[in-house]
Amino acid sequence: MNPPEPVPQSAPTHWTSILRSIGPGLIITASIVGSGELIATPKVAGEAGFTLLWFIVLGCCIKVFVQVELGRYAVTTGQTTLEAMNSIPGPRFIVSWLLWLWLGMYVTLVFQVAGIVGGVADVFSAAGLMLDKKWLAFGVAGSAALLLAIGRYRLVENVSTAMVALFTFATIIAVGSLQWSPYAITWANLVEGFQFKLPADTMTAFGAFGIIGVGASELIYYPYWCLEKGYALNVGPRDGSPGWLGRARGWMKVMRIDAWFSFTIYTLATLAFYLLGAAVLYAKGLQVNDKGMIDTLAHMYAESFGQWSLYLFLIGAFFALYSTVFVATASNARLLVDALALFKVTRYPTPEHRARAVKVCVVLLPALSLGLYLLWEKPVTLVLVGAVSQGIMLPFLAGAALYFRHRRIDPELRPGVFWTACLWIAALSMAAIGLYQAVQEIAKALGS
Repeated sequence: MNPPEPVPQSAPTHWTSILRSIGPGLIITASIVGSGELIATPKVAGEAGFTLLWFIVLGCCIKVFVQVELGRYAVTTGQTTLEAMNSIPGPRFIVSWLLWLWLGMYVTLVFQVAGIVGGVADVFSAAGLMLDKKWLAFGVAGSAALLLAIGRYRLVENVSTAMVALFTFATIIAVGSLQWSPYAITWANLVEGFQFKLPADTMTAFGAFGIIGVGASELIYYPYWCLEKGYALNVGPRDGSPGWLGRARGWMKVMRIDAWFSFTIYTLATLAFYLLGAAVLYAKGLQVNDKGMIDTLAHMYAESFGQWSLYLFLIGAFFALYSTVFVATASNARLLVDALALFKVTRYPTPEHRARAVKVCVVLLPALSLGLYLLWEKPVTLVLVGAVSQGIMLPFLAGAALYFRHRRIDPELRPGVFWTACLWIAALSMAAIGLYQAVQEIAKALGS
């Protein structure tokens, strides 16, 4: 006997009930506050100082509009992000041209997770664990695969989210503590940060732009988690009735609160890590590279709290990076299962077949990432490979969000003029940054 169809439910209206209903943003936050904030952001700060503070703020702020718009489409239609992208008009070969572009980015995400696995191994090594980093990386990838395969997601999600929030809070305190050190941040530093300048070589900054805040991969993940948390099921089948419209508006309000709540956390984290990097790493001439990555990053806490803070930093770094491995693997597995069906590689006769495919993928993907790390052992480089590809993907996702807003969303559920203007500004900004980087690379190639 088939289980009964779930009954649509109205969204909660009381704040305590709303807070209990949010979740996709917190899952994504556990993934976001990781490689982007802890590795890419300090690397940019160490290379450029305060000059790119405006760029980091822009990168955090503009993507949330695209995130909510993609979530809006998922909640009202019940379609996954890849299904929605597959419906975009244009050339097709098996699937939409946009999915082929996404596939190129997806491959690089395995590289990015490989770099993060290596980062966690570096954390254990810096903590004094006397094991070869290859074995440490094996333990990181293997434990994530095992926990996901046996379904122990809730515990890791809750613990990681709490610890990432505490790490973010500690990092903000570290920025404040700098004011009583030789590396105090001055008003002149902040003014320098908003003069809208760019360095001669913007590749690292472009990569950071692709993954700070909500990266391209998280923009694609987010609707999946909205669906898994039941938002679309609670809205019910899209019939345009007054009841359906009311439920859709209610659950989209919950989704927006969820998105802005996570935005607050990851923006504070990103700014804190950038300011620490610009104030400490740039001033000391330290750069975040493949060798000694964690030791270099630990200087940011040491100059704020003193040498005793090394283990505080290592604990926070572990949870930030490990939760990224965990959430990214869970999300990438769902994307891979979805993609295999869309590309007509396989089909899933029942939800049980699909669930089994996800379990296979949560083991396969960490194994691939582990293999890449063992082959190169360059965590920062591996992270930047994925970061740059995400930066390339961002304008296309923003374009898709605009298309959904103007052509697919029910008129009664479309956002107002202000929100739409912000969405257009976000899309044009992403396109301009991508075009600028493309021109820079072409000029560099022609010059050489």
